[in-house]
Amino acid sequence: MTATVLTHENNGVLTLTINRPERRNALDVATYLALAEKIRAASASKDYRAIVITGANNYFTAGNDLKDFQKPRTSGDSGGIILLRSLIDCDLPIIAAVEGRAIGIGVTMLQHCDFICAADNALFTIPFVALGLCPEGASSVLLAQIVGARRASDWLLRGKTFGAQEALDAGFITQVTNPGQALAIAQALGDELAALPPQALQLSKRMMKHAQRPMLHETLKYEFELFSERLQSEEAQAAVAKLLKK
Repeated sequence: MTATVLTHENNGVLTLTINRPERRNALDVATYLALAEKIRAASASKDYRAIVITGANNYFTAGNDLKDFQKPRTSGDSGGIILLRSLIDCDLPIIAAVEGRAIGIGVTMLQHCDFICAADNALFTIPFVALGLCPEGASSVLLAQIVGARRASDWLLRGKTFGAQEALDAGFITQVTNPGQALAIAQALGDELAALPPQALQLSKRMMKHAQRPMLHETLKYEFELFSERLQSEEAQAAVAKLLKK
C-alpha cells in the first residue's frame, strides 16, 4: 500500500506530505496517527530543526474523511485530537505549505503552525455548522485570538470560504505565493530556521507557547466532548449522508 504520509528530509528540515490524492488528501485515522507519530518523533530527535506540512498533488486537505464520520465513536481520543495535541506540544517550528483547498480540520490545524505559506488561489473553509457539527481544533477560542471575533464568526458560524489574501490580511497566514510555489518557499523558510542555533530556537518557541498550551489542551477536550455528541446527532448524520451522496 502507498504510504498516506510521505517524508522527505533535507538539511534538518522534515517535510511531511499528506498523500491520499484519490480522496483529496482527506484525513482518516491512519493518516492522523502517522502524522502525529512523525511530528512527535521529529520533535524528540536532535536530527531535525523544522517541520513542513503539505498535501500531495497541489491540494492541502479536504479535512476529515467524511466516511469516518459515519462510523460509531470509540472511547479515547480521536485520530484528529492526537494529531492536534502533537502540533500543540511540538517545540520545532512548524511551517504549512497550502495549495488548492484546506477544509475543516485542514484549516483548524493551521492555527497550530508557526508559519503558513499559501498559494494566491488557495481557498479555506470551516464548514462545521453546515455539517451539523461544532468547532474543533481549539478554534472556538484560538481563531478569534488570531483574526478577531467578527471574522472568526464569519468563518466559523457562517462557514464563509475565504481566500489567501483575506487570510493574510486577517493575520491567519504568513505569506501568499504564486500557485505551485508554496512548498518551495516553505522549505526555504525551513532552511533559514534550520541555520539558527537550534536550542535557542526551540526554547524561544517553548516560551512563546508556555502559557497557552494548557488552555489549548483543555479546550480540545471540551470541544471534543461536544463534537462527539454532535456527530451522533440526526442533523450531522443527515448532512454527512447528503454530502457523501453528492
